[in-house]
Amino acid sequence: MAKVGVYVCHCGTNIAGVIDVEAVRDYASGLPDVVIARKDLFMCSDSGQEMIKKDIKDGLVDRVVVAACTPRTHEPIFRAACEKAGLNKYLFEMANIRDQNSWVHGHDHAGATAKALKIVASAVGKARNLEPLEEKFVPVTDAALVIGGGIGGISAALELARMGHKTYLVEKEPSIGGVMAQLDKTFPTNDCSACILTPKMVEVYNHPNIVALTYSEVDDVSGYIGNFNVKVRRKQAYVDWVKCTGCGDCASKCPAKVPDRFNAGLSERRAAYIMFPQAVPKKAVIDIDNCLNCAGREIGTEPKVNAKTGKPILAPCEKACPAQAIDRSIAHDPQGEIVEIQVGSIVVATGFQVMEKDWFKEMAPASPNVITALQLERIISATGPSEGKLTRPSDHEKPHVISFLSCMGSRDEHFHSYCSRVCCMYMIKQARLLKEKYPDLVINMHFIDVRSAGKGYDEYYTGARAMGINIFKGKVGGLEMLPGDKLRVLAYDMEGATPIEYESDLVVLATAIELPGDAVSLAQKLGLQFCGSNFFRELHPKLGPVETAVEGLFLAGCCQGPKDIPDTVSQAKGAAAAAAVPLSQGQVKIEPIISEVHPEQCSGCGICAPLCPYHAISLDDYGGHPRAKIEMSACKGCGVCASACPSAAIVLHGYEDTQIFAQIEALTA
Repeated sequence: MAKVGVYVCHCGTNIAGVIDVEAVRDYASGLPDVVIARKDLFMCSDSGQEMIKKDIKDGLVDRVVVAACTPRTHEPIFRAACEKAGLNKYLFEMANIRDQNSWVHGHDHAGATAKALKIVASAVGKARNLEPLEEKFVPVTDAALVIGGGIGGISAALELARMGHKTYLVEKEPSIGGVMAQLDKTFPTNDCSACILTPKMVEVYNHPNIVALTYSEVDDVSGYIGNFNVKVRRKQAYVDWVKCTGCGDCASKCPAKVPDRFNAGLSERRAAYIMFPQAVPKKAVIDIDNCLNCAGREIGTEPKVNAKTGKPILAPCEKACPAQAIDRSIAHDPQGEIVEIQVGSIVVATGFQVMEKDWFKEMAPASPNVITALQLERIISATGPSEGKLTRPSDHEKPHVISFLSCMGSRDEHFHSYCSRVCCMYMIKQARLLKEKYPDLVINMHFIDVRSAGKGYDEYYTGARAMGINIFKGKVGGLEMLPGDKLRVLAYDMEGATPIEYESDLVVLATAIELPGDAVSLAQKLGLQFCGSNFFRELHPKLGPVETAVEGLFLAGCCQGPKDIPDTVSQAKGAAAAAAVPLSQGQVKIEPIISEVHPEQCSGCGICAPLCPYHAISLDDYGGHPRAKIEMSACKGCGVCASACPSAAIVLHGYEDTQIFAQIEALTA
């Protein structure tokens, strides 16, 4: 016969302010097989845990029920206490009388108390039927994968590599660097973005523990923590990167021109191109979709022969390449190459994109002089289309009045309700840089309010005001296009309680940060979830900010939510540390609350296999007949298979029928 101990928590006034704790304790003491019922102000405190441990050590109880708060955060505390006292930690059950009761029924004390009695009775019913479970361990592949080569991915990869773990860094662009590589300077120190980023990029590429797979994308992921099987598709560059020296001669001779995404569409690049001057690796790529097939040379065809000279007629890119890295006679596979790797943990650091100006119809997006803040970043950058000179896109003349508009798409019920966090500061940074370089420039900045929460940020903002930059509180209602490529700004000054109307030569929109368009596809491959703001969801907003619901999968940077460079680097290092834990241990613990198939009962119908969200079930041969087989390392104990099995051949340990029916009986008694 089980000896159940029930321990009821006051949780200060969180529970006791609504529920009659004494009544719950008295009721619990009369339940079947309950030998002890106690209460404490805080059961999760040392005194509460010691109370439980003493009763276990004295042999008074062999099952434990704690009536307190959410199992999500507190169950591990009490399981550990049971284990430390010598009791199998799976002989523990938690009754959530706070989150699912007192917090939602604070207006009805009597009803909340009655509900608490039912919850405790249900937990005791299950506890009486609990059986001890044993944890298992599986070996780990000592390697990590980092997806995304921006500053977050770079930081995570370097941390993992420095800890001695082989690390694969996958970046979809030809070069690592991400959005930070597009920036001119960074706030609040105004240090050169390339100057602090490029050494990190070079270190990544030269580190002996890092394999950088640029111009590549994750094609498929299978497996589980400690043993992920990843297929990476290396996209076709149509250039032999082993031979390519990055001289750029092919780009200089290529006649095809397309908008340059690195310069935010403000300039053109060639179909044969190197992504940017500091690219790592500095290798050329041929954009085959925009290639003109010069000299009638499609990829995979032999060159025509000059009738006069007898020499082959080569395409300009072939002819220009001194390293002979371009050979258009090779029938390249347009699908690229699949590289299969095995890793123990994965860090996702896929970054963000900014909204385009076309979303904001009231802001005259048709005007070339309405640009995004990222486009301005390229204009004022020394490697940008105007080599760092401030010019208007329409006529390449220097503007005299420039306007900054904040929260375009952020804090907006029509687009994104969240704050993009960095917009206020990068606008102020851009305004300060321009005012320092062009003192006669009139700069007007329009904010809902300035958010400058960060080390040195508020001082940076107040410094901008001292420089003579005009800052108005209040959103801009719209823009009107005027002759001469000018714009009329229609706004409101909340501090002066007056409408504002003036002409501006250049308008900069601080558009919202959001996940890249291919995030959904990646989430499906990895099993990631999305939060309400449509970023990748972390396991817990406070206690698990880098973990995800998929064990062995971690988040870093703006793919988890908007953040600045320091916060991105901090989270990347945290994610790397968490990802390194299973790699360092050499094995991972598998929770015993998993499903198990009784093959003699299984009919082999296969209904369970496609229903498993973790792809843990396959059909295996059992005595010449197909039977379901569950990979214990991949199973997360969700119970979908057990509920769907028509033969009742699948058992979910920790949630057996006897336990569930005992709970139901207690609730309906």
